[in-house]
Amino acid sequence: MHEIFRKIAHTISEAVGSSWAFIIALLAIVAWAVSGPFFEFSNTWQLLINTGTTILTFLMVFLIQNTQNRDAHAMHLKLDELIKAVTSARNKLIDVEDQSDKQLDDLQNEFKQLREESDQDKADN
Repeated sequence: MHEIFRKIAHTISEAVGSSWAFIIALLAIVAWAVSGPFFEFSNTWQLLINTGTTILTFLMVFLIQNTQNRDAHAMHLKLDELIKAVTSARNKLIDVEDQSDKQLDDLQNEFKQLREESDQDKADN
């Protein structure tokens, strides 16, 4: 089921991220706006666009989140590979995204201190 969703989400995100999808959406909005006078700008006419956009937005949230999760996961794996490959890199940074917020804050403070020391060294020279 997970693999089927991944394939469907990827296919749909590729399609809706295209210029053709934007043009089709724009044309749909123009057609809706132009049809307003024919339907006397009725509540049903307004409800049509509101319902359609709400449903599409609701579904797109899940597709966007799925795509972002996959991209972030792939990026972490690539970075982990680089950390592993560079001999001077600290291997404790592999899978750093799985650490607690406290551990991440401590690591951020450590890097901030290293940067400040580097800035100080540059200023002294």
